[in-house]
Amino acid sequence: MATIHDVARRAHVSVATVSRALSAPKLVRESTRERIVKAAKALDYHPNRAARSLITGKTGNLGIVVPDLENPFYPSVVRGVQARAHQAGYALLLGDSGEDPAAEQNLVHTMAKQVDGVIVCAPFSTNAQITQLAQAAPLVLINRRLPDVRGVLMDAAHGMRQVIDHLLALGHRRCAYLGGPRSAWSNHERSRGLRTAARAHDVELVEYGPFEPKFSGGIQAADLALAGNVSAIVAFNDLMALGVLSRLAARGIRVPDEVSVVGCDDVLYAAMCAPPLTTVAMPTELAGRVAVDLLLASRTDASGPASAARHARLQTQLIVRATTAAPAR
Repeated sequence: MATIHDVARRAHVSVATVSRALSAPKLVRESTRERIVKAAKALDYHPNRAARSLITGKTGNLGIVVPDLENPFYPSVVRGVQARAHQAGYALLLGDSGEDPAAEQNLVHTMAKQVDGVIVCAPFSTNAQITQLAQAAPLVLINRRLPDVRGVLMDAAHGMRQVIDHLLALGHRRCAYLGGPRSAWSNHERSRGLRTAARAHDVELVEYGPFEPKFSGGIQAADLALAGNVSAIVAFNDLMALGVLSRLAARGIRVPDEVSVVGCDDVLYAAMCAPPLTTVAMPTELAGRVAVDLLLASRTDASGPASAARHARLQTQLIVRATTAAPAR
């Protein structure tokens, strides 16, 4: 394996010049830098990250913590983070907290020693705990808003307003919302969007929950919604909506002829199930990319606490498929 000394000998420069050329190229004359890069490529030289971190104060790594990798929503976010991190020359460390706030905090503290910043997706920790975590490492949140911590927010409230508009146009007047985790920012936003639109259009909204944001949660919630005599069911996420579809099929209730069903997230399975699920598409990969940009910007911005301008809000979009139709007369 080639070393930095080999590159220096081949390029006829000092080891220090090679180090500067590869870590801070603006400090080295262009012709010298090109000669060093050419020598490094010829020798297939790859800088030692640990050694470079001692010089630059950077590890070359970023971290991301998600609450549940079994939920197909989160791998999509990770893909966006991975792609943007790679473009910026960073490796990625991944942790799954299992929806456990203590595990989430432990992962961030552990990663803080090995990364240049951490992205926490849909955190389960309290606001006070997250504020403390932000002291341990540069932090960016996805789908959680705190004034003093940078974040990427997917505008689920806007998507849910589109859901009410769609169901109203079909003729639905009494709808159920099957809520997710009570403390989740995304659940609050989805509920808020539904309530606001329902009040504006005189649609009766019956809320149930909280439920686990999983397939089993949807199965559990379906019977409650049906007992409420609603014509449409809106689930916190697609996994719950798929559970609802399964339970309705088991009871012989036809979708959308007898009941309409709407999910949220637009995971891969939403388009593959039968019938294909009407849902609100979330810009998951884009959120991952933007989170990396905010994280890298935080390393060069020392202007103090994050402001509203450091919170990126991404648009969502209703995708109409085959699980919604006019209510049975």
